[in-house]
Amino acid sequence: MLNFFKKQKKEPKDLKEILDSFNKLERGFEKICQELESLKKENRFSIQKVGIVRFNPFKEVGSNQSFSVALLDGNDSGVVITSLYNREGNRFYGKAVKNGQSQYLLSEEEKQAIEKSKRQNGN
Repeated sequence: MLNFFKKQKKEPKDLKEILDSFNKLERGFEKICQELESLKKENRFSIQKVGIVRFNPFKEVGSNQSFSVALLDGNDSGVVITSLYNREGNRFYGKAVKNGQSQYLLSEEEKQAIEKSKRQNGN
């Protein structure tokens, strides 16, 4: 039978051993803090914000089958993808986004999707 309650480490005997334990803990804590900062920097470039807007581009027929979706990182950079749906087919368009702006002309729905995604993290 396994003994889960058995102590693996000995108790410190004097002040020197206690201080050594604190120094080890402090070094470990510093290492964890450095790794956390590194992860935060790396995470800025992953998709963190998503905004989607459904719409009907052809008011006289159909319903809200079309959409624009913005996929942005922590710097508000990424892509906005638009799907225009009609009975004959479906077309997809992608436009690059850098710092919340695009060098391409954006539709109102694409602008709304970008703004929705930017608001997710309080921007």
